[in-house]
Parts: sequence; C-alpha cells; structure tokens
Amino acid sequence: MAVVTAKVRVASALLCILLSGVACSTTSSDSSRSAGPDASDFPIEVLGGGEITEAALQDRDVVLWFWAPWCTVCRAEAPDVRAVGLDFTGRVELIGVAGRGEPPEMEDFVADTAMEPFRHVIDGDGSVWAAYGVANQPAFAFLDDTGSVDVVQGVLSRDELTERLSALSEN
Repeated sequence: MAVVTAKVRVASALLCILLSGVACSTTSSDSSRSAGPDASDFPIEVLGGGEITEAALQDRDVVLWFWAPWCTVCRAEAPDVRAVGLDFTGRVELIGVAGRGEPPEMEDFVADTAMEPFRHVIDGDGSVWAAYGVANQPAFAFLDDTGSVDVVQGVLSRDELTERLSALSEN
C-alpha cells in the first residue's frame, strides 16, 4: 500500500465524511500509513478528567480505537475490544477516541460497554480522527514504539485484533 502524505490523507478523510455522512463502517478495510496528530494537537482531553500529551504516546505501543457513542457497530465490537485490551495490559495501551457526540453520551457508552479500564479521549472537533485519516467508526490506529502508524478502517474480529496487538507488542 502506498504511503500518502498526512495533508492528502486529511483532505481525503474530510471528503469521505462529506460524501458518506456519518454512517458506521461494518467491514474491515485496507490498512494504511498515516502521520497522526502533530504536536499542536496535544494535549487531548480525557473523558472523566485529565489529558493525554504527545509525550505519553511516544516510545510506546498504543492502539487507538475510534468510536462514536451512538454507533451500534462500536457497541457490538466493544466486548471484544475490551477483552483483547485487557489481555495486553502492560504491553500495549488501548485508548478510545470518542467523537461525534457529547461527553455525557460518551460517558454512558463507556459505562454501558464496561470500557472503564481504558482511557478515552474526547475528540470534539474531529482533529484526531482527521489526523489519522479516520472517516467512519469503528477504526483502529496501531502506533508502535518506533513511531510507525497503521490505520485500519472498520471492524476487527477478536482474533484479528489479538493478532495485531501480538505483532505490535513483539516489535
């Protein structure tokens, strides 16, 4: 898959949003490279208080799970994301990236899906989604400790997510 500059990826993501609306994505799609947010996007507010800084993501293996509080596909995927995230505690950090909703709805989603063990950031303006080229939810961004980013748009099964986190934690 070709590496695309962040500027083109952001423009593509915005175009996809405009053309496709805010529908949930129900199938896995291709992986791609993305630059991710730049330093000006940090710090990012954490749901329930606090913030995540750029330094907190550097030199670590991190998975960003992009979700929306009203997304039924995200809600159905949450138990598998939770189980796999717990299996990799201490090796890979799972961070939810909540968008397209208001904080009270996001808090309800986290409580309803038992995702409390993980931090979730509030991406109210969509800048984190756009920085990773995420147009629809759910999606994942796999950040390895070397700074490489692999973005997957769509649902991942428990086995697919386990395989990706295994590979991420072994690098």
